[in-house]
Amino acid sequence: MKGDIIILEEHHRQAARHILPEIIEKIKAKAARYIITVAGESGSGKSETGQAIANELENHGIKSVVLGQDDYFFFPPKSNDARRRKDPEWLGPHIEVNLGVLEENLKDAINGKNEILKPLVDYRKNLIEEEYISLEGVKALIAEGTYTSLLKNVDTRIFIARTRSDTLEHRQKRNRGKEVGDSFIEKILEMEHKIIAGHKQLADFVITKDYEVINVE
Repeated sequence: MKGDIIILEEHHRQAARHILPEIIEKIKAKAARYIITVAGESGSGKSETGQAIANELENHGIKSVVLGQDDYFFFPPKSNDARRRKDPEWLGPHIEVNLGVLEENLKDAINGKNEILKPLVDYRKNLIEEEYISLEGVKALIAEGTYTSLLKNVDTRIFIARTRSDTLEHRQKRNRGKEVGDSFIEKILEMEHKIIAGHKQLADFVITKDYEVINVE
């Protein structure tokens, strides 16, 4: 997403360095492209962890692409926020997020296409554009976002088990749309917490609130 802030810190890199040795041979052995998801609550470090994994893959000579769920909302951020405030039911996977398009992008990658057309959100302009992403030489795709555990055709699922109270400091640093301190946003985060509480059970790797990695395969 254009305009988003990614603050990569050492604990993100350490998590990536812990996970990668567990899956790198699987990535190399798979004939088709390998799909990884990184899920968790808002501000839990999904984007940073996804990028850290991509960087670690590159260190091992494996090219990857990170796809952010934030690009796959039906409405751009300010419009989506307005819709949420107007309609209490406008929240969650398959309602405000077009997971079907993300699923199709991943399917195209798995099926060997060397280019995908995906949505691209411009945060500051509050617009949804489109962009072509080259997959030439790409061996792995990393889909990060709150609800990405629900995607099909995934080889490795990662879940970051950090709640909205655990993520407060990170959300303050990110300062996206002055969300911190907004009572409505806090209610949304509480509802999201309930929606994805069970997604932890789908994970192959769980990252704790202290950013320790647990292999639950």
